[in-house]
Amino acid sequence: MLRIGYIVVPNFQVMIFGGLTVFELANRLTKEPHYDIHLISEGGGPVRSSLGYSVMTDSFDEGGFDTLIIGGVMTGAYPASAGLIEYLRGAVKSTRRVASMCTGAFFLAQAGVLDDRRATTHWAHARELQTTYPKIKVEEDRIFIIDGPVWTSAGMTAGTDLAVSMVERDLGVKVARIIAKRMVMFHRRAGGQLQHSTLLDLDAKTDRIQTALVYAKSNLHTSLTVDRLAEAANLSVRQFSRAFREETGQSPAKAVENLRLEAARLMVEQGRLPIDIVARETGFADPDRMRRAFLRAFGQPPQVIRRTSRANGELP
Repeated sequence: MLRIGYIVVPNFQVMIFGGLTVFELANRLTKEPHYDIHLISEGGGPVRSSLGYSVMTDSFDEGGFDTLIIGGVMTGAYPASAGLIEYLRGAVKSTRRVASMCTGAFFLAQAGVLDDRRATTHWAHARELQTTYPKIKVEEDRIFIIDGPVWTSAGMTAGTDLAVSMVERDLGVKVARIIAKRMVMFHRRAGGQLQHSTLLDLDAKTDRIQTALVYAKSNLHTSLTVDRLAEAANLSVRQFSRAFREETGQSPAKAVENLRLEAARLMVEQGRLPIDIVARETGFADPDRMRRAFLRAFGQPPQVIRRTSRANGELP
């Protein structure tokens, strides 16, 4: 059985416990429980959360762990105690995996665990992490990053994606897929996926424009003309074009391209389909058109992004 230690610090965010359900479901799906979960802190006993209530914890001295996960607090550069820093420095040498969720990356950074490694954190604190700890290669648009034995995730729900990926490494794709379905996750996000959702960034104000965007995202492989989007929104082309730009700040054509780019990048990073099929499935029609769009948006062609994902362990 693999022992997992969840490190909590005073004023920790309870959102970090979302990953606990992933490991709990993994135990239910296997013949024998695979994970032994412990909440731990420097001194043990009750630790107060950001919501005001406390959880009981074991102390760091309660034995060794296969995996250690530390969550964050509402602020970024929250000072770690000397005991926590010493514990994290030792853990990265004696533990198979050490991970942070959200601003928990700042604790790993203070311990020097992230020096000369790739890492991520919540997008709102990524610049602060990079500026404060210049030895870290911060990638602020990643969902999670695996660099050797050190895992770091973005904020909030990204910690659940990280936990599902851990289960996939330990127990296989089938178990991870079942867990994602049980947790009603829209899809299992690859580590390289962007933290921001295009649909969320577009921020449509009315149901009609939102309906058109959802229709577009579900039909990327088709020719998404303004006429078709207006029909989906049950508006005239003129009404639709005016309302769309007023609500999103973009033209329908630009929004559709961004949706295509988001879907195509995810498929490229997952590495399961040839580039030409990715281009066709996401509506770019041909690889050259998709390549030009990637260069404009990401500064790299699809093949380079795929190679980078494979080299960083985000592809099997």
